[in-house]
Amino acid sequence: MNIYKSLNQVTEYIENHLEEDISYNDLARIVGVNEYTFLRVFNLICNISVAEYIRKRRLSNAGVELSKKPNKVIDIAIKYNYDNSTSFSRAFEKFHNIKPSEVSKHPENLKVFPILHFEEQENTTENIKYSIIELEAFSIYGKGIKTNNKNIHNDAPMFFQEFTNKYENIYGSPNYGMVLYENRENSENYEYWVLYDRYIEEFTEHKFPKCKWIKFEIPSREAEDIQNMSTKFYQEFLPSCKYNLRELPELEHYHENTTDFLIPIED
Repeated sequence: MNIYKSLNQVTEYIENHLEEDISYNDLARIVGVNEYTFLRVFNLICNISVAEYIRKRRLSNAGVELSKKPNKVIDIAIKYNYDNSTSFSRAFEKFHNIKPSEVSKHPENLKVFPILHFEEQENTTENIKYSIIELEAFSIYGKGIKTNNKNIHNDAPMFFQEFTNKYENIYGSPNYGMVLYENRENSENYEYWVLYDRYIEEFTEHKFPKCKWIKFEIPSREAEDIQNMSTKFYQEFLPSCKYNLRELPELEHYHENTTDFLIPIED
C-alpha cells in the first residue's frame, strides 16, 4: 500500500464532498484500513485531524464564495454543513479574523487553507523487527497522571521514578506502563499510568480483553530507548501498517532488562 497515494485520494474525495456529510468510514475504506487506524494515520502524517482539515477547507471555500458574490450568510452556512448562521459566523470569524458581513469590504483579509497534496514516492526505512502475539484477557492495576503530547516525554519517566520510589519496596518493580488518550486526535489530554500485573487494593484496575498485539522487543528499560521505539512505530511503521489497530491503549511491558512495546490490533 502506498499510503501517500491513498491520502491524495482521500483529500480529493473530501474536496468533492465538502457540501455533504463526510463519513470517516468511507475515507478509511479508501486507505484500506478501519476508521480508528485511518484517523490516527491521517493525524500523524498531516499533523491535523480529519475533522479540523475538513472544517478549514469548508471555511476557506466559504470565504472565497462570499468575496465573489453577495450570498446570504445563512445560505453559505447551510451549504457547508453548519446548523445556523450564528455558529457559522463564529467559526468563520475565528478562522479568517473577520466577520462574514465584512468580507465585501475587506476581501484581502481572507485566509486560504490549501488542499493537502502528498508526493507519492514512498521513503524507504530500515526494517523494524516485530512479532504478533495473542494474549488472553487480563487486568493490570496502578496509578496515573494527566499530561499532554508536549510534556509526556518528561512527565512519564519522572512519574515512573516517583511511583517506583514509593511502591517498589512494598510491591516490587511495576510490570507495565500505559498511555491513555481522552481523545486520540487531541494532544492536550493524555494520561500516563504505571501498573502491576496483579490485584492491589489501593490501585485502579484496567481490564483488557483477549487480543492480538504487535510486539516490538526493546533490549532496555530506559525511557529514552522506549520513546525512540515509540517514535519509530508512529513515524515509520504505522503509516504503512498492514494491520488494523484496535481501540485499546498501547502498553509497555517491563521484564528483566527488556521492554515489550505492545500495540493492540484486530484479528
